[in-house]
Amino acid sequence: MRSSRLVWLCLLCAASGLAFATSIQPREWLAGDSHIHSHWSSGYDRRRIPPVPIKGRAALYSTPRNASMARMFGLRWMVTTDHGGPNHSKVNLVEAYRELILSRTLVTEVLQFYGMELNLPGMDHHTLIIPRAEDEASVLYEIERQFDANEDWARPPDPRRRSEALRHEALEYMKSLERLPILFANHPSRSARALGKYGLDQPREIRGNNDLAPEIYRGMEGAPGHQAATLSPFGVRSPEERPRRFRGNYNNVGARTLGGFDQMTALVGGLWDTLLGEGRRFWIVASSDSHFHYTDVARQGQDFWPGEFHKTYVKARATHEDVLDGLRMGRVFTVSGDLIDELDVDARGNRGSRVSLGETLTVSSDTEVTVSIGFRDPEALNEGGGNPTVTRVDLIVGEVQGPISDPQVDRNPTTRVVARFPRTRFAGAGEYFSLETTLPASARSRYLRVRGTSTSHREPPMDEPGENPWDDLWFYSNPIFITVAP
Repeated sequence: MRSSRLVWLCLLCAASGLAFATSIQPREWLAGDSHIHSHWSSGYDRRRIPPVPIKGRAALYSTPRNASMARMFGLRWMVTTDHGGPNHSKVNLVEAYRELILSRTLVTEVLQFYGMELNLPGMDHHTLIIPRAEDEASVLYEIERQFDANEDWARPPDPRRRSEALRHEALEYMKSLERLPILFANHPSRSARALGKYGLDQPREIRGNNDLAPEIYRGMEGAPGHQAATLSPFGVRSPEERPRRFRGNYNNVGARTLGGFDQMTALVGGLWDTLLGEGRRFWIVASSDSHFHYTDVARQGQDFWPGEFHKTYVKARATHEDVLDGLRMGRVFTVSGDLIDELDVDARGNRGSRVSLGETLTVSSDTEVTVSIGFRDPEALNEGGGNPTVTRVDLIVGEVQGPISDPQVDRNPTTRVVARFPRTRFAGAGEYFSLETTLPASARSRYLRVRGTSTSHREPPMDEPGENPWDDLWFYSNPIFITVAP
């Protein structure tokens, strides 16, 4: 009896030690994709009431296939985000979730989140990420059933399904949940008519959502998917053979992407900088928005596989909980074409305190702030067949002035590029490089963010039709806030 008790105690100590080791495991940069469609993004036979879903109409690949490709292209986490539609909540609950469970068993190397591309009432598509838990399927079912704008099949459609009132009700409902989900606005300027002439997603709506549910409505796609829309089938990339299409499917003249990024992110002093200048913790991600691969001629594909071109890196431990926490707290950078695969940005005052992406440094008004930037520029070919190098890194700083009275304002005149570092200024060799600079003391609170490119452009130009995305690569960090103590 004593011997068996000793064995039991040893096993208990070993298990406790393993749990402790897991809890103190250091965070690392984990690449992922927050916007991926499977064949459960259905089409519909609308001759029937309710309409009958047709698998594989809006997207082609199974969840295990997507996860396998994500693994092949170096992703460690992903979110399945199928479109909502008439009675699609049952498709998600009965069919798609069962396949996700299978995929988690088959592709264990990739943390797979359950979510959807929610038709948020009165706005464009949004990625909805549900925390991993026993009730994740029922949680998503209730959100989609009650609030997705396209869930209803009534004729004429119920106008409330697309109303601001129902959107606010949806956010209030999500706030009441035991485990909070996350929402990111997808391709927020795809329906814009020009720079600053927005469509389905208006600045006032983005602000209103963040005001109502700041821990849930956490950001937007800085870089949308469909980046292979300009590429010809089977990898033909010569300019005369590429189709006259635009990156991201941003087809409205005057409102296209800039360096592959949405105007809300890419314009220095634009909407993102305005939101940050109000002190909002509002982050950006990048995605594939994968439906059909661009080599699929029959489907007129325009997408890369998950991780093939865009990656969203989260500083996290390899658990669902910590990846979700990293997305919520802003420990995130985005990159195209594997230009970099690590990015550490630190800010520190003269008393030794140090913070990183998504965090806040509190200083006195007479304190200089030292900014350190380190990144890895991998010495390897990307999936476009090139080995791009970082030609320049920019440090962008703006003032934090608090809430503004006009919710449609989309310009922060205090934001500017305070330093441009060409490659000749990089310290280091091989794959690892570093930079350091000092921001002068200021009586005003500020934020800083970092951007880099493979190009010679001082600012990302508006993308041209047929442009090869592999020739125009950028990375963007999320911000660090610097608060001046009273």
